[in-house]
Amino acid sequence: MSRFDLSGFIEKTAQRELGQGLFELENERLLEINLNGEIWTKTGSMVAYLGQIKFEREGILEQGFGNLLKKAVSGEGTRLTKANGNGKLYLADAGKKITVLSLNNDSIFVNANDVLAFEMSLKYEIKMLRKMAAVMSGGLFNARFQGTGMLALTTHYDPITLRVTPQTPVVTDPNATVAWSGSLVPEFKTDISLKTFFGRGSGESLQMVFRGDGFVVIQPYEEIYMQHG
Repeated sequence: MSRFDLSGFIEKTAQRELGQGLFELENERLLEINLNGEIWTKTGSMVAYLGQIKFEREGILEQGFGNLLKKAVSGEGTRLTKANGNGKLYLADAGKKITVLSLNNDSIFVNANDVLAFEMSLKYEIKMLRKMAAVMSGGLFNARFQGTGMLALTTHYDPITLRVTPQTPVVTDPNATVAWSGSLVPEFKTDISLKTFFGRGSGESLQMVFRGDGFVVIQPYEEIYMQHG
């Protein structure tokens, strides 16, 4: 455990200007946004701000799928809040590790619950994984981002990216799958042997299969989404 006198603690933990631009990682679990305008953030992720910033809650998933999401996923589900103004905004999500991606006319799917913040310049749409396998695993919604701009996503521990090629499909656990190429469309399959081994209700028997040319981002953690009856 670290020990400091008060002045030493303040010096050690003081916010520092890192010169990284709009999205600045204060550390691997805290994102600073040097705001001058508008930004989308995950609802509930603000931990502090300096300056004149207003927040407008925007339930993007409430339109159409919101009620279903709230019933199927624990807590509030995934919603966005628009931050508007001028100042410094600090975001975090349950101590998860933050990765900032700079998209340059790219497209990527991200598990909706793992989206922390993104620039207004990025186009996004919410996709619903319609297969029962997706519903049962809890991975109901993902967001497809396209364009040029910054996107911050969160993972439990360090993310790992697996390459998908026509010769080498990648199979993942839905609860450990964070993101994938915008060009890939996952299939779902049930592994009967795993289903028999783990029991009928086990998520281990449900798998996502990625075929084609692209990548899949996974985390070394199975994020279990509680379901409500």
